[in-house]
Amino acid sequence: MFDGPFDVFALIIAIIAFLIAIKASNQAADLRRKLNTLEEMFHAQRRVQPPPLLPAQLQAEAPATAPAEPPPLAPEATPVPPPLVTEEASPPPLAASIAADAPPPLPAPAADLREPGFEERLGTRWVVWIGGLALALGGFFMVRYSIEAGLVGPGVRVFLGGLFAAALLGAGEWSRRKESISNIQALPIANIPAILTAAGTAVAFATIYAAYALYGFLVPATAFVLLGIVAMGTLAAALLHGPALAGLGVVGAFVTPILVSSGKPDYWALYIYLAIVTAASFGLARIRLWRWLAVTTIAFAVLWVFPGLDTEAIQVAPHAFHVIAGFVLAALLVVCGFMFGPTIEDGEIEPVSSSALGAYLFGAMLIVLSSAHADLALIAFTLLVGGTLLVAWRAPAATGALGAAAATVFIVFAEWAVSANPDMLVLPGGPMPGVGPVATDSSVTLHLVLAAIFALGFGIAGFLAQGRSNSTVIPVVWSAAAVVTPIAILVALYARIAHLDRSIPFAILAVLLAAAFGVATEALTRRETRPGVATSTALFATGTLGALALALTFALEKGWLTIALALMSLGTAWISLQRPIPVLRRLSAIFAAIVTARIGYDPRIVGEAVGTTPIFNWLLWGYGLPAASFWGASIFLRRRADDPPLRVVEAAAILFTALLAFMEIRHLATGGRMTSPPSLLEFALQVCVTLAMAIGLERLRLRSRSIVHNVGAVALTAIAGLISVFGLLILENPWLLSSVNVGGLVFNLLLLGYALPAVLMLLLSYAVAGHRPVAYANTIAGGALVFALTYLTLEIRHFYHGPVLLYGATTGAEQYTYSIGWLGFGVVLLGVGILVNSERARLASAAVIALTILKAFVIDMSTLTGVYRALSFMCLGIVLVAIGWLYQRILFRRQVTPPPAPQTGG
Repeated sequence: MFDGPFDVFALIIAIIAFLIAIKASNQAADLRRKLNTLEEMFHAQRRVQPPPLLPAQLQAEAPATAPAEPPPLAPEATPVPPPLVTEEASPPPLAASIAADAPPPLPAPAADLREPGFEERLGTRWVVWIGGLALALGGFFMVRYSIEAGLVGPGVRVFLGGLFAAALLGAGEWSRRKESISNIQALPIANIPAILTAAGTAVAFATIYAAYALYGFLVPATAFVLLGIVAMGTLAAALLHGPALAGLGVVGAFVTPILVSSGKPDYWALYIYLAIVTAASFGLARIRLWRWLAVTTIAFAVLWVFPGLDTEAIQVAPHAFHVIAGFVLAALLVVCGFMFGPTIEDGEIEPVSSSALGAYLFGAMLIVLSSAHADLALIAFTLLVGGTLLVAWRAPAATGALGAAAATVFIVFAEWAVSANPDMLVLPGGPMPGVGPVATDSSVTLHLVLAAIFALGFGIAGFLAQGRSNSTVIPVVWSAAAVVTPIAILVALYARIAHLDRSIPFAILAVLLAAAFGVATEALTRRETRPGVATSTALFATGTLGALALALTFALEKGWLTIALALMSLGTAWISLQRPIPVLRRLSAIFAAIVTARIGYDPRIVGEAVGTTPIFNWLLWGYGLPAASFWGASIFLRRRADDPPLRVVEAAAILFTALLAFMEIRHLATGGRMTSPPSLLEFALQVCVTLAMAIGLERLRLRSRSIVHNVGAVALTAIAGLISVFGLLILENPWLLSSVNVGGLVFNLLLLGYALPAVLMLLLSYAVAGHRPVAYANTIAGGALVFALTYLTLEIRHFYHGPVLLYGATTGAEQYTYSIGWLGFGVVLLGVGILVNSERARLASAAVIALTILKAFVIDMSTLTGVYRALSFMCLGIVLVAIGWLYQRILFRRQVTPPPAPQTGG
């Protein structure tokens, strides 16, 4: 029916089916071989007879063998052994001795329990399987070749196809009966009858379908009846021949429309045919309880939804019939505990039952999306969602399909919300914008009606399902679907209709939804304790908080969505503290992750409407409130456990705190123009705030022992280091690349950008000392020394050149002042190190003085002249001598042993 690459696809499917059938046949053969072994052993035991009895023994056992006659009374002087009451008498000692002297009987032939080798498998199994597959494919390709070459007419083709199918079916049945009559069991694993019957079934399917769809020899009613007869015959034959026929027959039936193709597809004929095949396969799977067969059928049926979806003029009606028919058949025959499905224990969710319904829901969703939300596709999708609720209500085994139903509903409405259709509904303007949405298109009207149906259906059913099951999982699934689905639909409608702008009607709807969830929460708290009710109550309470947060989002500016979701994380964490339910902790983390993703979409929260007021602008609310919410949520979550949900929330708290600082600093430095290039002021503030947060996290991690606080402190320190090096020392250095005006002589940008970071780095190095590696703390202390020396140098240049340091030549006096300043700074550090007995300060002093010495010999000697050169080296020499004296007399003073007193003669 479909030419081109489908041929390769058909061959692949046939090979896969061939392998599946081999596995099923091997399992059946093993069971059959074990059964034959047990039967042989039973017959061998029955053939072993006891040895003949002596006359005296026959008389002794007469009472046992003739119970109708009363046993004769024996004299008292001669005791007689009691009569035997067992059916098989044990031989007396004499008989046992005779039997021991007699030759032993021949043992029964032992069953061959060894595993077949490669050669045996090849000759008895694989060759037969490949031969059966080749027969079926040969029949298909012969029909195809006859069509392409025009060798025979359509009538002859159909006749030869039917004759070949009948021959294969007859050969299969004859071989099955022949094997049964002659009791030949030498090669039971070959499964020749099943393979021949399967090949004949596949050819029969192809022949009837070609007679109807290609040549028009059969009217639809006749084709339907004939295909039904073949399907039922396949089912009956599989009951006799086992899973091998089922595997090959079903796969061949689904591949037939690909191999026997035509130029113009007829989807009605295709899907009627597939409905019959599906019914036969599901029926066989139900009778024999073959779950693999049901899963295989569902997989092929869903694959057959895709043909025709990529065309512009998609035929919605036959596609909708295909998914509806498959859904109904799955509900009737596959779902456990519903109608004709297999039985299952109460309260157990069965994967095949749930996935069967979910697969057809997925197919219906694809039809809706591919048809641009056509009315018929939407109606079919609604019927399947309603059917899912009904089946899950009656059969708990299919409760897992509720998740698929909720997910597909949200995908349909979300895709409709973001699609650029010309019938985009816009709320009317006026004094009260958004009052009473007016549908301008039938598709919009239908979507609004379906949204109300879905929200009410999931919500009411999820509430009424509480307390109906003894399982703890089933009511939770119902309540989760009841909470998530209405909220998701409301958000999708808000995005479609209100375009994420302020909307009072949607705020009212969110408040009503919150009230409904609140009533459900209150009603569940008053019920008796039932499995899963506590978790469901917590979910409805979380839905109440979520709906209220959405109400704030809809009623206020669109940036409040970020705040609302963050508040949901805080509220959910608080509820988890009141009711220790693990799902609530994960839900709090999910809300935090959603808010983080929202920031990645638009870091400014509200776009251009941030405002120009420093600090008190939308960034404070958009980042500050979520940060506070996440810190509060982390406190609540930490009271129970230190687990991944807590770590996610803690990471979000640190991230939003840092982003709040960075965004506010950027807003302040750029005057509200968030896209402006960075400046010295921005880099200076970012370094100072980042270092302050790193110090706070270092203190906090010592109490919390949190790995998130630990990693966060290191990350903030690294960020501060990068900004310090590339931002302050290179890009915005007022002496190297930047012509910035640093301001006054003392209180200026140099104090903010270099002196204050040096102090904070020093404090951070003391905060990590003794708690992190020594090299880590010394590196931070080294950064503090570099920034302190840089500040001193830039201040000296500011004294000579004014607020703009980039321009102007360096005079001899300025060069001499650098040397004196550095030397004095080194002396001060040495004094501090001596006073507080700090080896780190003394080492820093040594580094500064060494740098001063290097400068004197490399720069001052070549650039200074006259008195400045002499004074530079004189001061340097005096200071070095003084330092040496301090080290000798104070730090490392040696006690000199006095000379011995001279001896006086007496």
